[in-house]
Amino acid sequence: MKDSTVLIAGGSGGVGTATGKLFAKAGAKIILAARNRAKAEETAKEINNEGGEAYVIDLDVTDPDSVNQMVKDVTSELGKIDVLINAFGLGVIKPMHDVEPETAKKVFDVNVYGTFLVTQAVTKHMADNKSGSVIMFPGILGKAVMRNSSVYSASKFAVAGFTKALVEEHKRAGIRYTLMYLGGIDTAFWDSDDVDMRVQKDKMLTADQVAKAVYYAVSQPGQTVLNEIVIQPDSHQMV
Repeated sequence: MKDSTVLIAGGSGGVGTATGKLFAKAGAKIILAARNRAKAEETAKEINNEGGEAYVIDLDVTDPDSVNQMVKDVTSELGKIDVLINAFGLGVIKPMHDVEPETAKKVFDVNVYGTFLVTQAVTKHMADNKSGSVIMFPGILGKAVMRNSSVYSASKFAVAGFTKALVEEHKRAGIRYTLMYLGGIDTAFWDSDDVDMRVQKDKMLTADQVAKAVYYAVSQPGQTVLNEIVIQPDSHQMV
């Protein structure tokens, strides 16, 4: 992983932050791309103070100009992008009739359209170099639904289907895709007013545990690809 360039879209907290720190310790150059620049800069400062190499770049995943400028800036300054980690997303866990149309649109804009824009822009670059790894987070609700997850699951099933199609589309492009079907993770996701669930965060996966799984997937030798990973906490998380 030493000297590899790792682009983390959604690098301002939670899984993005933990993953950036872990990859930096392995010698990778880290780009934290996020809307919340202040939080991303805190992480970059911590990485750099510990001898790593991290950069921050502004990113609005729903804006094609922002996405394309990000890729242009990263490649012109650091060369090829070796790893893309799509660690961003919006959640909504509510009965379908209680979900505001505007909220549903935001979820689909970020989770589906944003994933398309970022992945399209970065994998064009990867295909030119005939190499690259892409990590997607459909989560367990992109594999199996639960009560009140209709809108969120729809967006995450879309990410899973999108990625599986890209595996077929890019078989000769040298790009490796991994789908991370993860159970509940102790992040700020659960603090949103749009997530109407009572959960026990202490029984969830930690961001550090997820980061280790991402690193394991990306660091597979040769042509080995971990196409799908399912990780669940061993106990029930709902109150």
